[in-house]
Amino acid sequence: MAKRGKRLQEAMKLIEPGKYYTPEEAIALVKKCATAKFDETVEVAMKLGVDPRHADQQVRGTVVLPHGTGRDVRVLVFAKGEKAQEARDAGADYVGDDDLAAKIQGGWTDFDVAIATPDMMSVVGKLGRILGPRGLMPNPKTGTVTFEIAKAVHDSKAGKVEFRVNKEAGMHVPIGKVSFSDEQLMENLKTLMDAVLKAKPAAAKGAYLRKLSLSSTMGPGLRVSVQEVMR
Repeated sequence: MAKRGKRLQEAMKLIEPGKYYTPEEAIALVKKCATAKFDETVEVAMKLGVDPRHADQQVRGTVVLPHGTGRDVRVLVFAKGEKAQEARDAGADYVGDDDLAAKIQGGWTDFDVAIATPDMMSVVGKLGRILGPRGLMPNPKTGTVTFEIAKAVHDSKAGKVEFRVNKEAGMHVPIGKVSFSDEQLMENLKTLMDAVLKAKPAAAKGAYLRKLSLSSTMGPGLRVSVQEVMR
C-alpha cells in the first residue's frame, strides 16, 4: 500500500468515515482539504450503471461550464483560407493545416484541444495514432469537427469539458479550481450533472448514477449522496 503523506493524513482527519455528504458540504470540505501550494483542480468522479462493452450504452458528450475550469486552454485549429482566419480572430492559439500535421507527427502535442473543419479530416485522420490516445482527436460528436470554427474556439476557451465513460463504467471530469467560490463550483457541478443525466442511454437498466465523489488534485475523495445530486 502506498504511504500517505502528512498533508493527506491531516486532510483525512476532517472527513467523517462512512458519511455521504451533500454536494454543498462536499464542495466546502474539498476546499478545506486542499492545502497544496498551488491552485488545485476540483474533480468529480462517478460510477454509472451502464455496460460500456455495448455500443448502445456508451455515455459521451460535452458541456460548457458556466464558470469555466480555471485553466488556460490552448486551442489548435486545422483549417485553411477564411476558416483559418476565423480561428485566429476567435483566439485560437495555433492555426494551420499540413504544417501543423507535420509538427505533430514530429512529436509535438503542446495543446489542450484540437478542432478541425470537415475538409481537413483527410489530413487530421493520419494523426489518429498520436492524437487518439491523448484524447485530442477532433470528433464531430464533441463539436470539434465543424465549420462553426469561431463558436468551437470560444466554447473551448470558455470552459467546455468532455465527459466520457471508461471501460469500468467510471467517469472523471474537472469542474473548476479550489479558488472558485462555493457557488461557482456548485453551479458547474449542477451543469455537468444535468448533461450527464440527459446523456443516459435508453438501453441502460437499473440505477444510472451509482456512486459519486469529489476531490481536489492532492486531496482525499469525499463520497457524495447520489440522491442529493439528482434533486
